Amino acid sequence: MRFRATGVPERPHTCSCAICRRHSGALTLTWVEFPAANVAWIGPGGRPATWRFSAFSSRACCRTCGTTIGAIDDEPIIALATGAFDKPQLKDLAPTAHSYVSRRPRWWHVAAEARGRRED
Repeated sequence: MRFRATGVPERPHTCSCAICRRHSGALTLTWVEFPAANVAWIGPGGRPATWRFSAFSSRACCRTCGTTIGAIDDEPIIALATGAFDKPQLKDLAPTAHSYVSRRPRWWHVAAEARGRRED
């Protein structure tokens, strides 16, 4: 899957809700949102496969391998998993909030923060 997202990402955040955990297979999924008009599906696979998971949104994944791509909302918003970006380390993709923090395991934390240093 290939996409081009233009403009400044909105609402960069992490989420630990049950749906995000199941969709990603991880304790937390990191997202950014773009207006749908700012996202173009440019790869040979075209648009991702989707499955409806709520009254207002569908999850998106690669049609070939099933990799998590994001969520396509009924509103004109597409939330993209930051791991799907070619350069996920870009500052604009850094989360500024965490949704469903109470749903993450109490032992979950970033290991480098726990040791008082940052790893790159």
